[in-house]
Formats: sequence, C-alpha cells, structure tokens
Amino acid sequence: MLKEWSGFEKLEEDVLQTRLEAARNRLFVQQMELKTHKLPVLVLMEGWGTAGKGSTIGKVIRNIDPRFFKVATMDIPTEEEKRKPFLYRYFAKIPEAGKFMFLDSGWMDEITTDRLRGGMELSEYAKKIDSVKRFERQLTDNGYLVVKFFFHISEKEQKKRMKALEEDSNTSWRVSRKEHWQNKHYEKCLEVYDRYLDSTNLPSSPWYIVDAKSKKLAELQVLEQLVSSIDIALQNAALAVPLLQNVFPLVRMPKLADIDLNQTISAEEYKTKLKVLQARLRDLHNELYRRKIPVVIAYEGWDAAGKGGNIKRITGAMDPRGFEVHPIASPEPHEKARHYLWRFWTRLPKTGHVAIFDRTWYGRVMVERLEGFCSENDWKRAYNEINEFEKELADWGAVIIKFWVQIDKDTQLARFTDRQNTPEKQWKITDEDWRNREKWDQYEVAIDEMIQKTSTVYAPWYVLESNDKRYARIKALEIVIASVEKALQQKKN
Repeated sequence: MLKEWSGFEKLEEDVLQTRLEAARNRLFVQQMELKTHKLPVLVLMEGWGTAGKGSTIGKVIRNIDPRFFKVATMDIPTEEEKRKPFLYRYFAKIPEAGKFMFLDSGWMDEITTDRLRGGMELSEYAKKIDSVKRFERQLTDNGYLVVKFFFHISEKEQKKRMKALEEDSNTSWRVSRKEHWQNKHYEKCLEVYDRYLDSTNLPSSPWYIVDAKSKKLAELQVLEQLVSSIDIALQNAALAVPLLQNVFPLVRMPKLADIDLNQTISAEEYKTKLKVLQARLRDLHNELYRRKIPVVIAYEGWDAAGKGGNIKRITGAMDPRGFEVHPIASPEPHEKARHYLWRFWTRLPKTGHVAIFDRTWYGRVMVERLEGFCSENDWKRAYNEINEFEKELADWGAVIIKFWVQIDKDTQLARFTDRQNTPEKQWKITDEDWRNREKWDQYEVAIDEMIQKTSTVYAPWYVLESNDKRYARIKALEIVIASVEKALQQKKN
C-alpha cells in the first residue's frame, strides 16, 4: 500500500480551511448521533515516529464532548501485560456503545516492532496477523466502527523533524532511540509496514494512509475520513452480518439424551479418591506456576446440577493466591455496552494462574438466544466467534477445560424442592430457576447445538454425569489433572 501511494491532493489555504470547518462541524453533530444509535468507534493511529499522530488526536477531540471519548497511548507491553494473551490489552480498551476510543499506536506497532527487532519468527508473525484480522472482524461484526490511520512521511522529512525537536530542550524528550532506529533503517521499516498494511487491509476495517507532511492537512484527512466512515456505519447499522463457516477441527460429541446418568461412586471410594486427587492437583498447581502455564476452567450446566460443589473440590486443592473464581451473572450496564466477550477477556488469568468461570461466554448461545437478549444473527455468529476466542487462548498456551454438568429433570426437581423446603438453602432457588425449568426442552436443543459446534480439539467439552454429585466431582478432578499433566509434558518437550 505504501509503495503505491501517491500522496494527498494539494489544496489552497482557503479551501483547506473551509473543508476543515465543515468536517469539524459534522463530527460535532455526529457525536450525538453516535450516542443515540449506540455506535462505538475505535480509532487506531499508527505511523512513523514524529509523523504527528498525537497532535492530530489532540485536534480531532476538540470537536467531541469529553464525556464521549477516551485516548490511550499503547506503549511497550508491561511485564504484567506480557503475562496475558497478546490481544488482552487491546480488547480491554474497546469503547462503550456510543463513545470513541482513540489509540495512539496499537497492535500494528507492537507486531511490526517485534518483527523488525528480530524477536518474532515468521510463523509467529503469521499467527499474530490472523489474530488481528479475527479481532477486527469480530468488532465490526458486533457493531463497532474500526477506523485505522497510518501517518506517512518520507525519510528526509522524519530526519528533519527529529532534528527540530532535539534542538529545543522542551521537545527533545519526544525523540527516542526508536525514532532514530526507524530513520536509520527506513527502507527496512517501510518494507515491513507495507506488508503489514497489505495483510490487514480488510473490507470492514480498511487502512487509510495519511499524508502527514502538513499538520493541518493531516487533520483534514483524518476528520473527513472519520466523519465519512461514521455516516456509512450509521446507514449500515441495521444490516445482518454474514455467517462464517467453522474452520476449526471439532470433536464428535454425544447428545445430552444419550448420556448415561447412572454413574455412581460409593462414599468410601469417593473419600479416598478425593484425598489422593486433591493432593496430586496441589502439586501440579505449584508446577503450573513455576512453568507459567495459564489454566481456564469453564463451568456450564443445569440449575442445581452441582457446579458450585464441583468448583469447591477443585479450588480446595489449590493455593488461593494462584486462582480466582468468577461467578458470571447478567452483564452490568458497562459490560452490556461492549462486545459480549469483553467481560471475559478482562477476567483472564496471568500465566501460571487459574481462572474458573461459574457460567461463561456460552450464555450467548443459551440464555441470550432463548430469552431474546440478542438477535438470531448474533447468536448464530457466536459459535465461530467463541471458537476464535478459545483459539486465541490455546495459542497463548492456556489449558482450556470446559465442563457441562448434566442431570435429568427428575433430579433437578428433587433438588429444587429440597432447596425450597430447607431454610438455609432457599437463597439458592429463584423464580428464574423455575421459569428456566419450564423451557428445559428448548434449552436442551440449544445446548446440544452448542456442544456440537464448539467442542474443538484445542478446547473440547467434557460432560460430568452429576445425578451423583460425588461421581461428577471425582471425574472433574481426574480431567483437570490429566489436562494439566499433558500441558506440562508438552512444555518439557
């Protein structure tokens, strides 16, 4: 893209000023339209050092109410951020519906810098490009406007700006070793940037090259493209998004109706096995921490199936400093105003730690599907989006364990009745539990489809037969131990 680029048209000063005023006024009006239509806008500013990204952001945001935007400078990842998936810090920054987020550099800068400095193999680079393309597509599919700018200046212009900045004691700090390295290796950087832009120039989130030789001209290009993109996004807001085919290998799974729930274990055998398995998991937890392997355990299941007791036996074997349990309820307003996976991205563990989710991102294809909290296009699209999310975690190196806790209708009724008739257990039963029970058959259809479409080889589903809770607890411990041991062995190899 950069090599074929010919620059922006030359404008007379009065024409430039007239167009600037028109674009500024349009953006001022659009901010209220964004709020009304709940359109979130993510603006990514990339480009050469000293090209003027920061100063342009400062000029653009003057036309927006401060309550409607945020600006973030994405520096080199911190040690804490390096212990999370690559996309974590970017997903965490996505704006709420009806608001702007401006990023001064982002995922392009991180990837290309690593590539230029020799810290990334070509295979890893290709993985990162795929991650970025999925990330941007997921955002636009879920109603986000992603606008990407690359600020372009010549080698000569960059050198001239660096010299001017360094000659002034008040601005010399703005020129770092990175800018000097860029300028010295300009052609090499140009090659890498050009390749990156070509690889990630998507129809739903294209790149716009900004001719940054003039600050005023750069502001005009950004403003005009931004307001044009917003107008188009507002017009297309009601359009359905095409569904994508699953590209990830799946594990064949049985339907819930075909699962034998007569599995039992004696109280004595349960007590013996529980002690042995928890001791083994305790040792493995220490090794996980030492080898910095993250673990994500996801629990779904029928109401009263025994998820809480199952989780308790898992956590009872681990150091409390090394795990966190996330009980997932209905999304809070600030969570509902973002991509539905945002609240899970922001709860991921650090390397060496364990995150346990009591209810998960699969609510999208169960309760949200059946209760009408999202559109049919939304939940049908979610199977692929969830597989992509879990692929990111697997590529990061996480152990992903997904449990469906299964019981039959009679067992659920007996447990509901016991909860209702036992004062200290009544907090566990709600009117919503009874309403959901009435939709058992509908939920079973949705769950069967969910398990069939999202049991991938890197994140398979495990069904816990929980008519006997003790049997389910032992099986869960055995699966967790086997999964962790496998990951540790692979790490050694």
